Amino acid sequence: MTTVADEVLGVEAAHILQVYKRLPLVLVRGAGARVTDSDGREYIDLLSGIGVASLGHAHAGLARAIAAQAEELLHTSNLFFHPLQGQLAARLARLSGLPRAFFCNSGTEAVEACLKFARRYWHTTGDPRRTEIVALERSFHGRTFGSLSVTSGAPYRAPFAPLVPGVRFAAPDDPDALRRTVTSATAAVIVEPIQGEGGVWPLSGTMAETLTAVCEETGALLIADEIQCGLGRTGRPFHSATLGLRPDLMALGKALGGGVPVGAALLSERVAGAVAFGDHGSTYGGNLLACRAALVFIDALENGLTARVAEAGTRVERGLRQLAQKHAAVGEIRGAGLMWGMEVDGGVADRIVPAGLERGVIVNRTAGNVVRLLPPLTISDGDIDAGLARLGEALEDAS
Repeated sequence: MTTVADEVLGVEAAHILQVYKRLPLVLVRGAGARVTDSDGREYIDLLSGIGVASLGHAHAGLARAIAAQAEELLHTSNLFFHPLQGQLAARLARLSGLPRAFFCNSGTEAVEACLKFARRYWHTTGDPRRTEIVALERSFHGRTFGSLSVTSGAPYRAPFAPLVPGVRFAAPDDPDALRRTVTSATAAVIVEPIQGEGGVWPLSGTMAETLTAVCEETGALLIADEIQCGLGRTGRPFHSATLGLRPDLMALGKALGGGVPVGAALLSERVAGAVAFGDHGSTYGGNLLACRAALVFIDALENGLTARVAEAGTRVERGLRQLAQKHAAVGEIRGAGLMWGMEVDGGVADRIVPAGLERGVIVNRTAGNVVRLLPPLTISDGDIDAGLARLGEALEDAS
């Protein structure tokens, strides 16, 4: 008998561009940190759509807000004002210390905007030859040409070369290499305070201090890519502040809309002053639906969610370290808050994600042998414990 899953997979095989190597699982609904597939089986979701379902699935307040907005007005274009963009920009300014915002539809678009604005700054201020961008090895900033050009992995880059010129990479754990790479020709340095796709690698305090120093010495702008590690994910609004970084620009996405696509580039007043009418734009960027969803998320963030993440993160870390003591296949544990990476042996890494599905838990494998956890920021203690217990069973199966 043909199942719902068979039908979905068949239609996709015939009509969807095959760029995603999907798991044969059709998810149809969710609640909190749990999702249900087309066969009625429930899973604890420790990935939350790669950090997007920040308030969990089917969040009642978010659902009410976007339903109400859909009945009023969805989209006007940026030819006109509407009441929500300014509200959201002001809230983000208060959280980040960066007073200006450009709204777009994704984190990748936010990175693109930051790169453009950095180059525009030097053009406006009289040094148009200052165009180089410095990024870190192990970085991932997106898949459009600009964001891909500052992404270091050869498998991402090679099929699409030549990319945007003028990008140099420095080792993420070598302060001296960073000092050699950032020069008076550098327009901006772009960093993830915690590298996500690269294997959940937090930037060290020493690297953060060096980054601050070289930007001050050379005048290079600093772009913080907080798409994955920002917006409360590590128990503070932005992880760059934890490291003492003072970015001139910041890229946001993922968690901001709680599942509704929205991104933002945040700018200092100095950089914003160099940008002119017509320099950038987005048809959908900052539409009413996206802004309404983001305001619901910001409300939660400012009303106890970051403190809850810090508490939940301690529980997750403790549970992961217990798994490491119990399973020989588990190596280093890295992360903060509700963003964690667990290194596992290569053979186990190949099997851990499907083994997790068999046990009813969703995790992700990145950077070859790293199990990545990005659960909803609202996950309960009970679902943390149950999810990690299932992950431990999956580790036994995969081993």
